[in-house]
Amino acid sequence: MLTQTTTRVLDPGELGAALAILESEPVANAFVASRVQAAGLDPWRLGGEMWGWYADGRLRSLCYSGANLVPICASPEAVRAFADRARRTGRRCSSIVGPAEPTALLWRLLEPNWGPAREVRANQPLMVTEQVPETVRPDPLVRRIRKDELETIMPACVAMFTEEVGVSPLAGDGGLLYQARVAELVGAGRSFARIDDGKVIFKAEIGAATPHACQIQGVWVAPEFRGRGLSESGMAAVVRYALADVAPVVSLYVNDYNTPARASYRRVGFREVGAFMSVLF
Repeated sequence: MLTQTTTRVLDPGELGAALAILESEPVANAFVASRVQAAGLDPWRLGGEMWGWYADGRLRSLCYSGANLVPICASPEAVRAFADRARRTGRRCSSIVGPAEPTALLWRLLEPNWGPAREVRANQPLMVTEQVPETVRPDPLVRRIRKDELETIMPACVAMFTEEVGVSPLAGDGGLLYQARVAELVGAGRSFARIDDGKVIFKAEIGAATPHACQIQGVWVAPEFRGRGLSESGMAAVVRYALADVAPVVSLYVNDYNTPARASYRRVGFREVGAFMSVLF
């Protein structure tokens, strides 16, 4: 019998079905799941649309379409359907990011219309840990950032973003959206740093959090302090906070060419369990 498929924007009443799919792969889907759990499926609150791919009337795959385009638990047939929809709507995102295999297919289908990309990061190992490291002592000076320290942490956040992404987050709107995002993480108690004499030496954030898993992002050490093991002791401290207060699994993804960072994360106890891919515009 021929399977009937369709693709459309989810309505708010489908929240339970969407969460069931997101929670089927809690580590890979932590970023989108955290947004959906906080905002539901209303596009205005969510910051984008949630597309669904249905087979015989049943929701099987998702694709978040906002500042990022993110395929979620997407089969090849679902990816093709999402690509068709994305071509029709035109590019609204600044990146495509997600598990490597469906993201690679999505980009192959969209590149003739959306390309060229500014950069393609085809292999970004996804790493996880479930325990506080035994061989690396957490830095006792790494702590949560207070709300009154937003101006102190912002320059380090801007430096990290510019170094990692290749463009300044202050471009376009003068950094209003980026500053709001940093303030959101600080207010939620998910921004961490070591500050010596008013200078940020190390920083990282828990950028996404669900009851099942959380994701660390924005790991940065001031250039003049690199090579001293501060990233390892700093990450050990953030992992300790995350496991105690946020979720039982801590994850991150890293560029495959960043050999020092991958080695540092392994020493802290992270292991590779998959790969992400990012297409930057």
